[in-house]
Amino acid sequence: MRRTIARAKEDLAMIVARDPSIGNRAEALLHPALPALWTHRLAHGLHTRGHRRIARLLAYLARAATGGIEIHPGASLGRRVFIDHGAAVVIGETAEIGDDVTIFHQVTLGAVGWWRDNRREPAARRHPRVGDRVVIGTNAIVLGPVTVGDDALVGAGSLVVTDVPAGARVLAPVAEIVPRPAPEDRVEPAPSLRALATFGCW
Repeated sequence: MRRTIARAKEDLAMIVARDPSIGNRAEALLHPALPALWTHRLAHGLHTRGHRRIARLLAYLARAATGGIEIHPGASLGRRVFIDHGAAVVIGETAEIGDDVTIFHQVTLGAVGWWRDNRREPAARRHPRVGDRVVIGTNAIVLGPVTVGDDALVGAGSLVVTDVPAGARVLAPVAEIVPRPAPEDRVEPAPSLRALATFGCW
């Protein structure tokens, strides 16, 4: 019980420390990462004891309550894992996440796909292993049984399918800014294309 309370206090302090929009621990109680982490700890304990259905139910309820933070009960999370914003975060069953990891929204720590995973040994890891103090940026995708070393940074929008050494930086290409063409060089779109381009803009 003391350990559970200590971990809960640690989580609150971590959210205050890492989210500049949170002013105190009372406000941190409303952060979406908190119910996701606390529920996952309970679900993970049940999952490891063979209570898979109730663990999956808890994970489902946490996903609904947090705007889409989906953590499989089988995933292993370390201490002070910070999931910022939380929307559309997916962490697969055999994922292993170290201490002091920061994960931004729309991150996927997933498997390659059933067409490959069905050929693995039953107990084989299918999801990433993330070391300590790793930062995973918005919309980054890490797939398969790869390892992201301690203190690595996976930048926003990156696709990772191979191991990342400790301390390394993985960066997606930066968008290119293309100047607007001069009026005489512009090509007017066909009327049908112009009509299609307005769909969904109401």
